[in-house]
Amino acid sequence: MITIALADDHKMFAKGIESLLEEEEDFKIRGVFNNGQELLDFLKSHHVDIVLTDMNMPQMDGMGVVEAVKRKIPQIKVIVLSMYDDKVIYEKSIKLGADAYVLKGSDPDELIYTIREVYEGNYIQGFQKLIFQQDDGKYPDHFKERFKLSRRELEILRLIKDGHLNKEIADILSLSQHTVESHRKKIHQKLGVSSAVELVKKAIEMNL
Repeated sequence: MITIALADDHKMFAKGIESLLEEEEDFKIRGVFNNGQELLDFLKSHHVDIVLTDMNMPQMDGMGVVEAVKRKIPQIKVIVLSMYDDKVIYEKSIKLGADAYVLKGSDPDELIYTIREVYEGNYIQGFQKLIFQQDDGKYPDHFKERFKLSRRELEILRLIKDGHLNKEIADILSLSQHTVESHRKKIHQKLGVSSAVELVKKAIEMNL
């Protein structure tokens, strides 16, 4: 179970994020707070794996949260949620210790993907091409646009098509088997299939 705390002063947005993440079987929201100071007070007596923090908040903003958490509880991973598609702000947050930076306008699946990647220790700060660079084109754009599969889901789908079992996929991608199973369930739901045979057929139809 990946435990998460969220700090965002926009209550409607925070509620939406909370509802989105609670749908994931391996995610558990431990608390939602209106500002960074409330979050830090909570962390003094409660353990979480991941902190999601807004950039602009009263009392303590996202930069302050990143700096304080990484100084006091460095084992907690911090993901910044920001409306600013700004390389300077991104680089400053990473320099302070943020583990990832996700734009609020991103597809919801991208946030879910990022949380799992950060938790697994696979997220590389210096290569966040999603935000500031062109996609490398490794996967067909029409496939992503039509079915809204995340990059990780596309990787897993390709490995399934190549005949790999869940455990093998977990080993190849350095993930837990449970994480692979969770991704696979989401892939089945998005593509509207109920078996591996149907899944592979769909992938072939889409020229993956």
